[in-house]
Amino acid sequence: MKKSFTLIALLVLGFCSTFGQSPVDSLSMKKAFGGYQFFQGEQRLTMGQLVEAMKPNEQAYQEIKAAQSTYTMAMICSFAGGFMVGWPIGTALGGGDPNWTLAGIGAGLFVVSIPINQSAMKKTKLAVDTFNGGLRTSTFRERSELQLTMSGQGIGLSLRF
Repeated sequence: MKKSFTLIALLVLGFCSTFGQSPVDSLSMKKAFGGYQFFQGEQRLTMGQLVEAMKPNEQAYQEIKAAQSTYTMAMICSFAGGFMVGWPIGTALGGGDPNWTLAGIGAGLFVVSIPINQSAMKKTKLAVDTFNGGLRTSTFRERSELQLTMSGQGIGLSLRF
């Protein structure tokens, strides 16, 4: 009984193959309210996850790192500008004496952050296109296979990668 179970299990393994890695999905950008959303397959990615996803492609990785630094600068300017506008408005709503100069500087920072963010998104789109182009032209095998093989010397496992 034990020998027949082992033989059946080995035969089933011989006709099945296992894949160690799945091929990398392409990346996509979708326009959303207030900016873009990034996806790999169906999974939504943050900017940090997008950078990690592009590590295998050196050129795309360098492009996305430049885009990430520009994006960070845009976020710092927009958050600082939003705070500088919101503080005087909150003070005015609370009945205090608001500093409208601070609100004006904040509005200027917020306006400056818009073209910086657009530049970051252009760089990101370029990096995504570079990454996806590298996937299409890739000719190497991106998965490993484990198979049961039989030869004149006996039965064994074969791992291809």
